[in-house]
Amino acid sequence: MNLSFTDKNFNTYEEFEEQQQQTDEILEYIDGIIYMSPSPSIKHHRISSFLHGELHHVLKNSSCEVFSAPTDVLFEHNENDHNKNKRIVPDLFVTCHPENFTENEYIGAPDFIIEILSPSNKSHDLARKLNLYMEYGVKEYWIVDPMEKRIMIYTLDENGEVQFDLVSENEKATSRLFENFKIETKILFFD
Repeated sequence: MNLSFTDKNFNTYEEFEEQQQQTDEILEYIDGIIYMSPSPSIKHHRISSFLHGELHHVLKNSSCEVFSAPTDVLFEHNENDHNKNKRIVPDLFVTCHPENFTENEYIGAPDFIIEILSPSNKSHDLARKLNLYMEYGVKEYWIVDPMEKRIMIYTLDENGEVQFDLVSENEKATSRLFENFKIETKILFFD
């Protein structure tokens, strides 16, 4: 379950960094709240590994690269944001901007993010992260739902409007950003 790491309602980014130094747990910081991610299930790992491999294959001759958790992504604050930076750990992300990496993190919005739902993180990925990713300009966001055997695809069009596709069981999901990245749900959601 994604629980706040402290009993306070809000934490500063500096408090988050201090907590992060004191634990090996995966922590995220969104809107003043520190979230601790649970250890993923074996099913989650299998889906993540499969998608990572497929993305790696599609991207191998391009300037884009796929990364998996626990690689931190830092969304830097803007003038309208009162809560400063936000740090998240996506299950998978693709970037075509290697210059945005520091030694330990990626700074800015990745081009493409995939989150794999677990019963305990559903609302975190479906609402909180969806809003964050769209606000900061992630071009494509897939929410993979193994429980319902579906993929929800959110993309930002050229006007900055969010487009939505739902790919159900026994259908094929195709990335709008990377057209050669196609996933058949019947293969992805093997039992």
